[in-house]
Amino acid sequence: MAEVRGGVESGDVRPELDEDLSEFSDFLRAVGRQIKLLRERAGLTQKEFAKQVGYTESLIGSVEQGKRTPQRELLEAAERILDAGGLLLVIAQDIERAKARARVRHPEWFRNYASLETSAIEHHDWSSYLAPGLLQTEEYARAVFRMRQPLLAEEMVEIRVAARMARQEILARWPRAVFSWVIDESVLHRRLGGPEVHKRQLERFLEIGDTRGMTLQVMPMDRAENAGMDGSFILITPKGRPQTGYMEVQMNGRLITDAEEVRLLNVRYGNLRAQAHSPQESLSLIEKMLGER
Repeated sequence: MAEVRGGVESGDVRPELDEDLSEFSDFLRAVGRQIKLLRERAGLTQKEFAKQVGYTESLIGSVEQGKRTPQRELLEAAERILDAGGLLLVIAQDIERAKARARVRHPEWFRNYASLETSAIEHHDWSSYLAPGLLQTEEYARAVFRMRQPLLAEEMVEIRVAARMARQEILARWPRAVFSWVIDESVLHRRLGGPEVHKRQLERFLEIGDTRGMTLQVMPMDRAENAGMDGSFILITPKGRPQTGYMEVQMNGRLITDAEEVRLLNVRYGNLRAQAHSPQESLSLIEKMLGER
């Protein structure tokens, strides 16, 4: 976690605030308004208040706008300085509960990516071993979570399945983002969850491939060259922000913001699309597989 030096004369270092939890954006905006009202009632400017609590003025501004999640340390300091009558201490408890719900909804290593995905205007995905999360049927997702090791409790499986299905709401938004997927052919042959689950997942691929504004391509296994052998990755462009890469392996996720690394992923993705079947050829292959079942 990054650190910033506060304005207090002692030179105390205060930690940077947590990133906003997108599911609780309305709640955080309400919290920010409460802090602003209390600050103004106390006759303090943002700069004066920031100096007293030991954070930068810009961070206080972000908290008051609901763009940052205030840490308990900040709320406790604000409670004392603004004489809030216990209000901010109650809010601190509410935020901790909200964070706990977020940790259940998505694993910690995935949450930063999930928050970017909600505002995506472009989404490009290379999947080499599993159906992409945004395209998984409910049954397929349940099969994936139920086979996790160590085993997840059934209640947790259902929570994670519900969260994955909720993510797919971005596919129905309008104006629609630009979506493309390149899927390794081996994914089409991997019958996770059994024959019926597999069949419905193939039908889901066909449905997506036939949707205007969405492109699905299959990378055939007999290609002599495959630019994606280093593993799956996603290129995502959140609204108003630079394109970002994302990759994960064994319960670890990594956001890639370095411009050169993102450029290289773009080069790889372009090669993958050139090497893969065309969209129409890909749909024909899936239709053939369904017909052979």
